[in-house]
Amino acid sequence: MPKLGVNIDHVATLRQARREFDPDPVEAAEICEQAGADSIVCHLREDRRHIQDKDLKALRRVVKTRLNLEMSLNQEITKIAIRLRPDQATLVPERRQEVTTEGGLDVVKYSRRIQKIFDDLHEAGIELSLFIDPVKEQIDQSAVLGIRMVEFHTGNYANAKTKVAKDRELRRLRGMTRYAQESGLIVNAGHGLKYDDTRPVAEIEGIEELNIGHSIISRAVFVGLERAVKEMAAVVKI
Repeated sequence: MPKLGVNIDHVATLRQARREFDPDPVEAAEICEQAGADSIVCHLREDRRHIQDKDLKALRRVVKTRLNLEMSLNQEITKIAIRLRPDQATLVPERRQEVTTEGGLDVVKYSRRIQKIFDDLHEAGIELSLFIDPVKEQIDQSAVLGIRMVEFHTGNYANAKTKVAKDRELRRLRGMTRYAQESGLIVNAGHGLKYDDTRPVAEIEGIEELNIGHSIISRAVFVGLERAVKEMAAVVKI
């Protein structure tokens, strides 16, 4: 049964629209945990467009499950991670111009930088995951670096416009999950998943955790955060 990681970035996005004090992503994290989240995910972006340094510090104090910090290859962010020691760090690609993460990290291209960050985080006792596209060359290079965990970018599946395209991407996720497991990797997945298309991914044998944010926070606007998390947990934890 897959676990559910809830990304709380967009609670902070709403707060930053006014640069005020609410809604508080730290309070949101506590509600998510009480509602059944197995981990709390947040992304400390270089431009600080949503989660702020003070949020991360507070989250490290209050999160009782697991704190998963999404982060770029930026040296400053790496130092912050080492200082605050989240339970897990997930390396993701990051562009200032993007609205949201557009794809997986190119592990082949940035192999040396990733290796250095991996070594530094490992020394600090922080587990590392790589957010990658579900393709063999990225899986292979992740294994070569000694990484134990990857998270597959599910954006192509979530954004597919036809049933044929959706089924094709689902088959890719199934096949690459099996391939990654055979390479000795733990496999998580996420990005763009909604209430009506998450279950087929949750049913893939070998998926350990699904990390979902935007759809849960969007649903929470209408039904409240606790109910929104419980509804997604019912989809994921089949």
